Amino acid sequence: MFDPKPILKSLPNLPGVYRMINAADEVIYVGKALSLKKRVASYFQKTLPSPRTRMMVAQIARIETTVTQSEADALLLENNLIKSLMPRYNVVFRDDKSYPYIMLSGDAFPRLAFHRGTQHKSSRYYGPFPSALAVRESIQLLQKVFRLRTCENTVFANRSRPCLLHQIERCTAPCVNYISEEDYKRDVGHAAMFLEGKEQQVMDDLALQMSEAAEKQQYELAAVYRDRMQSLRQVQARQFVADFRSGDADVVACIAEHGTVCVNLVMIRGGRHLGDRSFFPKNAEGCDAATALLAFLEQHYLDRPVPPLIITGVALESEALETLLGEQAGRKVQISAYAGGDRRVWLKMAETNAEIALRQHLAQKATQETRLDALREALDLPETVNRIECFDISHTMGEATVASCVVFDKGAMQNSEYRRYNIEGITPGDDYAAMRDALTRRYKKIAAGDGKDGGKVPDVIFIDGGKGQLGIAEQVMLEVGLPDVVLLGIAKGEERKPGLEQLFFPDREEPLRVPADNPGLHLLQQIRDEAHRFAITGHRGRRAKARMHSSLEDIGGIGAKRRQKLLVRFGGLAGVKNASVDELAQVEGISKTLAEKIYQELH
Repeated sequence: MFDPKPILKSLPNLPGVYRMINAADEVIYVGKALSLKKRVASYFQKTLPSPRTRMMVAQIARIETTVTQSEADALLLENNLIKSLMPRYNVVFRDDKSYPYIMLSGDAFPRLAFHRGTQHKSSRYYGPFPSALAVRESIQLLQKVFRLRTCENTVFANRSRPCLLHQIERCTAPCVNYISEEDYKRDVGHAAMFLEGKEQQVMDDLALQMSEAAEKQQYELAAVYRDRMQSLRQVQARQFVADFRSGDADVVACIAEHGTVCVNLVMIRGGRHLGDRSFFPKNAEGCDAATALLAFLEQHYLDRPVPPLIITGVALESEALETLLGEQAGRKVQISAYAGGDRRVWLKMAETNAEIALRQHLAQKATQETRLDALREALDLPETVNRIECFDISHTMGEATVASCVVFDKGAMQNSEYRRYNIEGITPGDDYAAMRDALTRRYKKIAAGDGKDGGKVPDVIFIDGGKGQLGIAEQVMLEVGLPDVVLLGIAKGEERKPGLEQLFFPDREEPLRVPADNPGLHLLQQIRDEAHRFAITGHRGRRAKARMHSSLEDIGGIGAKRRQKLLVRFGGLAGVKNASVDELAQVEGISKTLAEKIYQELH
C-alpha cells in the first residue's frame, strides 16, 4: 500500500502540477493545483465520493510534483502533459484537425478562398468554422452576394475571357478588367464587414449605392444592388443570432449516457450561427458534466483562437483558465454559466445536438461490436480478437508503388494509426515484394518493442490478396518473431462483385466463403475498402509529385524561384510545355540559351 505521509509533509503550499504513477511506472493521472499540499492531500481522505477516484488512488505507487510560478502556468503544463502522456484517469479530448477559415488574400484583386493551416500576414482570415462544409456554404453565399473571385492566382493571371462563374453571376471577372480595382475593393470591403457581423452597415452602403445609381438612371446597376440587399436580408433572417450582439461566442454543452460522454460545441461568429461539432473524450467513464466541460475547455482552447464569450450552462472553477485565455487572446475572455433569455435556447440546442450525436455514436459502436462478434463466429476466432490491421498495395503498372496499413480497434477505424509505405528497390509491379517490404518494415519495429510506428501487436493481420500474398505474410511474421498473429487473406470473387469474396488461411487448403449477408463479412469489406482508399490516395499523390518533378526540376539551371516564375507565367506545366523559345525567354531570369535548353528538355 502506498503511504502518502512522507510526500505530504514535503509538499509546499505553492501552485504546480502533480503526477500519479502506478507500480508499472505509468502516469495514470495528471492534475494542477493552486496549493500542491492541499490538493494532493485531498485524495487521501477517509471518504472519497467518487468510485473512479477511489479506483485511481488504489493504484498509486508514487507521486511526482512540479512547482510553477502561477496557477495559469500549472494549467499550461498540465495540458501539455495530458496530451503527451494520455493518462488513464484523465478525461482526454483528441482533436488533431485544425479548424478551417475563410481567407481574403492580399492581392490587388483579393481572392476568396477556403484556408486551413499557417496564416500569412498579407491575407485576412475569418473564423474559425466548425467544419469544411460550413466554410464552403459561406463562400457560396459570399459569391452570390458580393461576386468575388475564387480562382487560383495562376489561373487569374492567364485568363483571356471570363469563366463560367461570371456567366452565372458569381464573379465580376476582374481577371479581364470587367470591374475596376476600386469597385472590386468596395465589394471586398462589404464581404469583410459581413464576415465581421456588420450586416446593417453593409445594407446601408448598398442602399446608398442603389440610390446613387438610380439617380444617374443606371437602373441595371441599381437592380444589382437591390438583389444583393434582398439576399442579405434572407441571410439575416436565416442565420443571425439576435442575443449575441458582441458578435462572437461559443456555446458548449455536455451529455453523458451509458458510460460515454459527448461535448457539443456551437460556434457563433459575427453574430451568425456557423454550425456545431461534437467531441467524444477518452477515459470519461464516471466523470460528471463539470469535469468533462472543464477538461474540454482547457484542452480545446489553449493554443487556439478563443471567442470573448463561452457559455457552458454549468458553473466551473475557471478563473485561472479565463486569465490564461485572456492573455492568449489579448482581450478579456468570459466563461459564463448564465443561460437566461435567448441564451437558454442556444444552450438547449447544443444539448440536443450532443444527445443526437451520442445516440448515433452508441448505435454505431453497437453495430460494429455486432459485426465483430459475427466475424469471430464466422472465422472461429477467439473472443479476445479486437485489433485488426489490413494491408493493400497500389500502383500504376509498377509506378509509384504505395502500401497502406489501416487499423480497426476498439470498435472503430483508428485513423491516427494509419500508415503508408513508399516502396522502393523492387521489380516494378511485383506485389509480393511490395507486401514483404511493407510487412517487414512495420512488424520488425513492433516485434522489437518500438512503439513509434503505431506500435501494438495486432490480433489479426488482414491481407487484401490471395494465397500467394498470404504466404508472403506468413514468412515475414516468422522472420520478425510474431508467428502467433492470426493471418487472413481476402480475394475478390467472380467479376469482383462484393459478397463473393474468398477468405484464405495459412493452415487451410480450401478458401472459406462467408454468406453475403453476414455482418462479419461486412466488417471485413469495410476494412478492406478503407485500406484500398488509403493506398490509392497515397499512390496518386506520389505519382502526381513524381510527374511534376521529372519535367522541370531535373533541368540544370532551373531552381525553385525560376520554376515558380515559369509556372505562374504560363499557368502550369502544360503551359510551359506549349510555350515557344521566345515566350520562355520573356520570363524574368530565363536567358535565350536557357529557354532553348528548357524547350529541348520538354520536347
